[in-house]
Amino acid sequence: QVQLVESGGGLVQAGGSLRLSCAASGNIFRVNAMDWYRQAPGKQRELVATITSSGSTNYADSVKGRFTISRDNAKNTVYLQMNSLKPEDTADYYCHAAVLVYTTSRPHDYWGQGTQVTVSS
Repeated sequence: QVQLVESGGGLVQAGGSLRLSCAASGNIFRVNAMDWYRQAPGKQRELVATITSSGSTNYADSVKGRFTISRDNAKNTVYLQMNSLKPEDTADYYCHAAVLVYTTSRPHDYWGQGTQVTVSS
């Protein structure tokens, strides 16, 4: 019923920047909080940043001051601006959203397909 499509990943040098996008589409009544997670090989999936429907944000300590999460509610899209990238930021990045669709009375969790971010030194 809902699809999250990610884009913007790639290979960059340390100190560089990338901007990830994730657009939700489908039978959407309301999109609640939207989040970015990442998972590196051999590690647990980590919450990187979250943003509420009203724009309040939270960040993992490891990215605070370097990453910025934002959203465009008219487009049902969340962004992650990543600056001053470090090799340890290398991971698969996944967007997540809790979405209320017209045919249900409670939100459901949806995930993007993942996008690879590789930071070289």
